[in-house]
Amino acid sequence: MGLFTVARARTELTRLRPLLDELVVVRADLVELSAALSTDGAPSALGGLPEQKAAEARLNELMTEVQETGADLKGVAPLLVDFPADLDGVPVLLCWLEGEPELAWYHRLDLGFAGRRRLP
Repeated sequence: MGLFTVARARTELTRLRPLLDELVVVRADLVELSAALSTDGAPSALGGLPEQKAAEARLNELMTEVQETGADLKGVAPLLVDFPADLDGVPVLLCWLEGEPELAWYHRLDLGFAGRRRLP
């Protein structure tokens, strides 16, 4: 897919937001279903094993759809999406974390998440 510009990454994130919002809901449902089934084997209000398998399948579909854009889904709980980019000749990842209103951070490839800085 190549590198993203800041503008293209922001546009892609906006397009992905409905998928990411659904991913958060499916993730929570899956955790609830799994907890109920592992505790006493009884289904939760969301259902039982068939619903758990369906939630797992949908979660995988959503994660694949995100990855197919060229973005990198680095984390699922919380969601962390990186967009490969180049800022002033330096390879970076434009970085969005669940709960952030917009794409406003980046970090150098060699520094990882701990090296996050605000976009200029």
